[in-house]
Amino acid sequence: MAHVALFHSVLGLRPVELLAAERLRRAGHEVVTPDLFGGETAATLDLGFRLLDRVGWAAVVARARQAVKEMPEETVLIGVSMGTGVVADLWADRPAGAGAVLLHAVADLPAAVRPGAKVQLHAAEPDPFAPPERVATLRRSARERKVDLEVFRYPGAGHFYTDRELPDHDPAAAELTWQRVLDFLAPVRGRRRAASGRPPR
Repeated sequence: MAHVALFHSVLGLRPVELLAAERLRRAGHEVVTPDLFGGETAATLDLGFRLLDRVGWAAVVARARQAVKEMPEETVLIGVSMGTGVVADLWADRPAGAGAVLLHAVADLPAAVRPGAKVQLHAAEPDPFAPPERVATLRRSARERKVDLEVFRYPGAGHFYTDRELPDHDPAAAELTWQRVLDFLAPVRGRRRAASGRPPR
């Protein structure tokens, strides 16, 4: 079993995150989905950024830190769009983390990330929140820090292609993304069972 913290997008905590969390739980993982906007949601990116401005980034990160305070340090951090920025801020405080998954946006690796850490990036192509130059910077940073980075691009998909409630939704790309995330989490699950003395099933 992997421990996972899944952070929502600038649209707030919505069914896309809750359904993803349920899928990961059915695979045997323990998942939390912190509500970083205190119950508020937005219908569009513009409204979401206004909501973020009103709540404030400091409050968002503080709520995220509180949500993972009692979780194991090796917890996998998953961020959806804005949530990738939350992942980057929290990961700087948790350098022993098992890894991170960045969905729909690029985030910078923290300076203290441990060698061998695993990272996945999933983004549409093209996507203004995952421009080629930032992806190239992430790849270079991963090489320098000896981080195990996988980059998956989904040509022709919209920014929020995993969200079935939005026009960007691409069912095939969404399914492939979550299959790859489950593959990413499987070794974490195996390592935890080995550490506890229980053989993987």
